Amino acid sequence: MRDLMAQYHNALINAGIPEKQQSYYVGWLKTFAFFMEGVPVWKATQADKERFIKKIKDQNKSEWAVEQAQGALKILQQCIKMSEKESAKSDTVTTETVKKIPYEKNEFDPDRKLLIDKLIQEIRLRHYSIRTEQAYAEWMYRFFRFNIKAVSSLASDDIKSFLTYLSEERHVSASTQNQALNALVFFYTTVLGKDPGDFEDFVRAKKPLRMPVVLSRKEVNLLLNNLEGQYRLMALLLYGGGLRLMECLHLRVMDLDFDRGQILVRDGKGQKDRVTIFPDSAVQPLNEHLKWTRKIFDRDRAENICGVYIWPSIEQKYPHAPKEWIWQYVFPSERLSVDPRSHLVRRHHVDPNTLQKQVKQASFDAGITKKVGCHTLRHSFATHLLENGADIRTVQELLGHTDVSTTMIYTHVLNKPGVTVKSPLDMI
Repeated sequence: MRDLMAQYHNALINAGIPEKQQSYYVGWLKTFAFFMEGVPVWKATQADKERFIKKIKDQNKSEWAVEQAQGALKILQQCIKMSEKESAKSDTVTTETVKKIPYEKNEFDPDRKLLIDKLIQEIRLRHYSIRTEQAYAEWMYRFFRFNIKAVSSLASDDIKSFLTYLSEERHVSASTQNQALNALVFFYTTVLGKDPGDFEDFVRAKKPLRMPVVLSRKEVNLLLNNLEGQYRLMALLLYGGGLRLMECLHLRVMDLDFDRGQILVRDGKGQKDRVTIFPDSAVQPLNEHLKWTRKIFDRDRAENICGVYIWPSIEQKYPHAPKEWIWQYVFPSERLSVDPRSHLVRRHHVDPNTLQKQVKQASFDAGITKKVGCHTLRHSFATHLLENGADIRTVQELLGHTDVSTTMIYTHVLNKPGVTVKSPLDMI
């Protein structure tokens, strides 16, 4: 049954499961594999499946999630019956087999899959974020689909053609094209071990000069008043500390220094740590919130749930750290999930999409006629500090910008037309 996973993917397609949902079904299969604790999934009895579904229900999963898990097991049973007819009983699929299928794509060249797997290994050795890993892997799939030549014969002209195609035919943004470029250069230098060559004359996507959207203090207040619970608290930190979205969600209990009024941002953009402001108005609600978080933590420990994710190098040095209170996320998810790298079932932080939707809905409810997102609160933080007379270098350090020129864009927002020059319309 060594082809069980491939058959499972084919069964999902035959069952009419949309491509975007197929990864969730595979996730349920992985969760079930770990639930079986080393027992091969095809040896699971009906009683095992019923216990698995009962455990999901006990975790207060939504009705649609339970139905999805049941559907995943049903498709698994279909694959097992098919495999029993086509293969020998000695074939095996274990939990380790499930681990070796990152970013599985149907009908893709196996040799190129191995290269992408090697790319993922190189990314993990450098402790890059999961988002970078997923983005780079996806770009390599697109690049290989664009170039049907053998990998050994790919040259700098092929990179140039792909980047030009992205700009002229796909009309991608400059940042998207740059991400594709970084992925290709990383692949050539680390995986293939060769110089990608000179391809500087490709058609570059135009990078528009845009001004950041900034809310007035009144609009920020309206926005915050239309948020509730932990989402309001997260928005307070985004605006009060100038945090990026993922920096806020990655906060650990030990990162909050209540006595010194500081927030330590660990492993921020560019793998840099920094210290920023801990707003006084967020101290009391955060203390109350941590009491609720502690209850979730204690319950997970009682149920022996796997500890929170921490950096592999730290976990190797301090193996008990994932189950210690100080390492827990300040904003934990209400649901357990499967870690995309270790495939362990654990409690992650709040889904970033949930907070983004909450902020967008709050701006709509507040009647704000601007395009508002989570990053808008960071823009507003920087602009309001400068309006209050803060030094540009101080703002640069609080935002974590490497170059002060990046911070200087907020000074352009302060330039209000009409302050020193009067409109001719008002002179009539």
